[in-house]
Amino acid sequence: MKTLIVDRDGSLSFAEVPMPAYGDYQALVKMISCGVCNGTDIKIIHGKFKGFAYENDYPLMLGHEGVGRVIEVGSKVCGLKTGDAVLLPFVDAVGDLKSGWGAFSEYGVVNDAAALKRDGLAFGNPLYPECVDAQAVVPPDIDPVDAAMIVTLREVLSSIKTFGFGPDESVAVLGCGPVGQTFIRFMSLLGVHPIIAFDIKEEKLAIALKNGADYAFDSKSDGISAKVRGICPDGVDYVLDAVGYLPLINQSMEFIKDRGKICCYGISPEDSMSLDWSGAPYNWTLCFQQMPRKIEEGAAYSQVLAWLRSGAVRLEDFISDYANFEDVIDIFGKVERHEIALKCVIKF
Repeated sequence: MKTLIVDRDGSLSFAEVPMPAYGDYQALVKMISCGVCNGTDIKIIHGKFKGFAYENDYPLMLGHEGVGRVIEVGSKVCGLKTGDAVLLPFVDAVGDLKSGWGAFSEYGVVNDAAALKRDGLAFGNPLYPECVDAQAVVPPDIDPVDAAMIVTLREVLSSIKTFGFGPDESVAVLGCGPVGQTFIRFMSLLGVHPIIAFDIKEEKLAIALKNGADYAFDSKSDGISAKVRGICPDGVDYVLDAVGYLPLINQSMEFIKDRGKICCYGISPEDSMSLDWSGAPYNWTLCFQQMPRKIEEGAAYSQVLAWLRSGAVRLEDFISDYANFEDVIDIFGKVERHEIALKCVIKF
């Protein structure tokens, strides 16, 4: 099969590798779609993703927001059947190629949680990797191409619960890309208000207002702190860094309220930082949510599906571009040049 790889110099190319093998509790899937992650994928390409080192882990296969269709099942599978669309197929390392989850491949593998639990195999068993808890069947009423966006939706909802955002609490959101927009939409549905959105692009600010932000401001303009305190004189309960840009943490010190929380979502590109809290209140919390636990991501699935079915959330509202698998390298170039407004979904 064909797979997308990134080499030590950050260059992308296609490689031919063997079809992935699958075990008794697994199923082989043909990929349907995979989302381009502006955070994880780009950080891996630039060698900035915690846990991946150029000298040991490259070249590697990219992609983690995949959807595939089951074409073969293992002998002990009971919870999956041929034809099912499933979330989070991955590809293990192949020869000298390591795996950055490998969902930008023509085929992948998923695990059957129902069969594993039936046979008394729990997390920690080699046959039960962590990803099992987030791999799930996509219902027939959900478009399987757009379903790649569900990966982000589940990660965000589980992170909202971890951060502790609640009704009638104030949040300043720094960054209105796909992740920031999802946070805004979900927080609005959960009664978190006021939501104050910041971004450098007017089109993203307009989308943020449609998704439920109460205010939206250009983050390039002067006086961000004054804008926030004009709405919340004592500062906001939460600041959300939805970009992964460390200077935003220092900037947010000026408008977090006493005992407020600065929340950073996504893998930090650096393993250390210099904090300047001279403009901060005496008491505040800094919280990093770099990667939701898969069991938390899986637990968020039912609420995401309920919102999708009610019309409160629409997958297409978070997707700005589609492209074919053969064009994925060009798409990454567009992402780097900031030419993709929201999520791009790759179709196979």
